[in-house]
Amino acid sequence: MVHQTISSNSTMAPSASSKSKLMNRLLCTVLNCLIVGMLAACGSVPMQGPASRPPIGSNVSRGAWADDTAVLPVPILQAKSRWTAVRWAELPGLGDDPLHEAWNAWLKSCERPGPVFAPLCGEVRRLSIGGPDEQRAWLMTRLQPYRVEALAGGAEGLLTAYFEPVLEASRTPSAGFSVPLYQLPPGLAQRKPWFTRQEIDTLAQAQAALKGREIMFLADPIDALMLQIQGSGRMRITQADGTQRLVRLAYAGSNDQPYKSVGRWLIDQGALRDASWPSIKAWAAQNPGRVNEMLWSNPRTVFFREEALSDLDAAWGPKGAQGVPLTPGRSIAVDPGSIPYGTPVWLDSNGPMVNLQKLVLAQDTGSAIVGAVRADYFAGWGGAAGELAGRLKQPLRLWVLWPK
Repeated sequence: MVHQTISSNSTMAPSASSKSKLMNRLLCTVLNCLIVGMLAACGSVPMQGPASRPPIGSNVSRGAWADDTAVLPVPILQAKSRWTAVRWAELPGLGDDPLHEAWNAWLKSCERPGPVFAPLCGEVRRLSIGGPDEQRAWLMTRLQPYRVEALAGGAEGLLTAYFEPVLEASRTPSAGFSVPLYQLPPGLAQRKPWFTRQEIDTLAQAQAALKGREIMFLADPIDALMLQIQGSGRMRITQADGTQRLVRLAYAGSNDQPYKSVGRWLIDQGALRDASWPSIKAWAAQNPGRVNEMLWSNPRTVFFREEALSDLDAAWGPKGAQGVPLTPGRSIAVDPGSIPYGTPVWLDSNGPMVNLQKLVLAQDTGSAIVGAVRADYFAGWGGAAGELAGRLKQPLRLWVLWPK
């Protein structure tokens, strides 16, 4: 689209004769009219984006993927999965993903790359300012896609999501803020598994071990449980002078007890059919005498450490298991026995909540993220991310992109 008209600094040389000047003015007028007409046409007709590419893997023309004809390498076995080499044409939506968003997450992985991907990080950094076609061509040149499958067969698994809650908290306990969040207790490594959630709440020995280890306090035990399940959160603290400060509580460790879903417990009790966080909170408000019973159904608890949250840090999620900050919508938690940290992964999941066909980075894990084709999608922070994380549970397929 033209943004400028011809200015007085035209490259046409001035003429001494009035006839030449008149001709020049006429020529400029004609050119200006042409440009104005073009602008008017642009304003009166809706701008059309690039022609949409049919989903890769369909029987429609594959365009740039047609030259992917090299002999496919043999399968690769991991501890918990088998990777089967495939053509690039198998990856759904490959031509439509805005890859620069994934590149931001890849640059983070390159801050702590594994030995397989470290040699590529220089090229990844240079391509961070490249266009999507250039990035896509590089992927196809340097990497080989492998479909992730269970060792016993089957390439379909489960996608869920997690997020970073934003919660009000207090440094000191009060009637309004009485639910403690703890640092790691001393001697945790020598006694594993440590006390269960119920024992922490009821046994004098456990409470003595945690005395003085409180970092801050929340108002709602359901929020504390949610924070422990998500693994980190942003705490908004009102300080003594009335100002507010935002800090992050990051995962520091756990009591090494098994994770049990309180949502599943409520469903099995016949108390709920929709085990989202809003419905769990509503049930707790209606059944205050059974809240501890529900909480104790999950013996696992998590301990935290406090981290400063600068403006720069606030633009990213918490650090995942790879040791790099997570990128909303582009980081996933995986079972490292199936997919190593730092691996670029093509994700395909279609369901009632969202349709996802995109490049993501395996940068985290979780106690419930177990199996070959299993991923937890980092949705970001705040209310909308929490709504997605609380409800997302749909089929999943994964392809790792491994250096050739």
